[in-house]
Amino acid sequence: MDADFAAPGPGEWKLDRSHYSGGVTPISQWLLAGGMGNGFQRVFAELGVPADRIESAFVRGFNYTRLRPLVGADRPTRKPPPTPVLWVASRLHPEFRARAKRAARFLESSPSREVVDRWHAEIRPTLRQTNLRLQDVEPAALDDTELEAHIVELLDLLRDNIELHFWLHGHDLGPLAQFLYESAQWGVDPRDAVEALTGASPSTIRPRARLYRLRVLVDASDRPVNTLDDVRAISDEATSLLDEHLHEHGHVLATGYDLTAKTLHELPELLLESIRTATRPPVEDGDGAAALREQVPAARRERFDRLLADARYVMDMRDDQGPITVEWPAGLLRRALLAAGERLGIGDHVLEVTPDEARSLLSSPPPADELRARAERRVADAALTPPATLGEPEPEPPLSALPASLRTTVSMVQFSLRYMGMDGSSGTEPLTGTGIGTASYTGRACVADSADDAFARLAPGDVLVVRATSPAFNVVLSIAGAVVTVDGGAMSHAAVLSRELGLPAVIGAPGALDITDGSMIEVDPVAGVVRCLDTAAT
Repeated sequence: MDADFAAPGPGEWKLDRSHYSGGVTPISQWLLAGGMGNGFQRVFAELGVPADRIESAFVRGFNYTRLRPLVGADRPTRKPPPTPVLWVASRLHPEFRARAKRAARFLESSPSREVVDRWHAEIRPTLRQTNLRLQDVEPAALDDTELEAHIVELLDLLRDNIELHFWLHGHDLGPLAQFLYESAQWGVDPRDAVEALTGASPSTIRPRARLYRLRVLVDASDRPVNTLDDVRAISDEATSLLDEHLHEHGHVLATGYDLTAKTLHELPELLLESIRTATRPPVEDGDGAAALREQVPAARRERFDRLLADARYVMDMRDDQGPITVEWPAGLLRRALLAAGERLGIGDHVLEVTPDEARSLLSSPPPADELRARAERRVADAALTPPATLGEPEPEPPLSALPASLRTTVSMVQFSLRYMGMDGSSGTEPLTGTGIGTASYTGRACVADSADDAFARLAPGDVLVVRATSPAFNVVLSIAGAVVTVDGGAMSHAAVLSRELGLPAVIGAPGALDITDGSMIEVDPVAGVVRCLDTAAT
């Protein structure tokens, strides 16, 4: 192990590449390391999770996370507490008692519905108006003092929004976890339960419907369409649809979460290709649950209906809130920093500044040589192979000692993380995983190490092969023919979006990154297998 990969604190830290693959800029590190812990701490307390938070720290540009215990977090031991001691402590400790009550309330009364209602009625409209106001600011037209103030406002907004994002994320994960866990207790396959959530996200369907309508207009046009201006020239309707799409999504980070990611405004050719390959979105009817309901014992069907309704109710917020809270204002911060970088003559090396340096970027810019050196170090670090874990392992406490509500909550979270592919486990059979879809697909493998890499090289119809996907892959997935991931489960982002897009996929297939880039492969979702058709393809 590289000596520079030292644990960032007590306890065991696990490598997390769900948002960042490595080589993360200083501002993004600052945002995630602060916001994730605070957001999860808040929602854990509200839902009665018997843990303090999920904390984040970066080591050599790689993100590591740790589930911070509710007590004794800074004095971890190698042995779990004796069952009798934990039994007494979890019933007498004031915070454990409070969490047990909140967990019982969560399991019976769906408090996350109130959060979703607030999201639609209050939080989302306010954030959207703020984003639009800041989007209307043209950084190049500002003087140095004004541009500096604009950057500071975006930094402060993002700092608050990251915490909000993870608080909201806890409230969408809760009902989904409960639905999957309890359905499994009644004999429903969790993979089938996930199917019942398809089409429950209008925020995902609306932009897809807009792009599909644009495709219909492009296909019907007798004019050649090679640019976005050619799309606008088709008709007033095409102009309106395209401008509406760019107004809502043009400044949202599209190729990743870091400030190095690009926005749709910077990728006109990709947007055009996503129009050409757009597919009709699924019908939002929720009728796929009828057969599942028959599998549930009659006495539990009313509860099944309620849990399914709760899970579908949070899906729209789950898909919508990331772009609104983080990726849109981050795209605006990228635009402002690049404007400052051009003014200072340092180009995109401006993205290497720290948060404190960004606050006085125009009045007291850091040395250009220092920023260039940071960029070189960040790129070099991104090529390292980081350890999967850092620090001393922390044994799990015996669940049997916890009060019933906490025991159920912990079991539910562990179960759902497994199906979301977030528990660190993976399969053992090479190129075998969870299949999504009913028909096999054969195509050229595009083995990518990031969304940026996929954007640069994926051709329409290619099979996207990656470690895992995130919302940063949404646009590129729209032109893929099939998907293969190393990590993930039936409820992971790749699995959910593959269902929504009708893409054949094999999710959680060990060894997928060893497939030779450019080789022909078959993705068989029925068998859950990826087959390499070229010789020496792995």
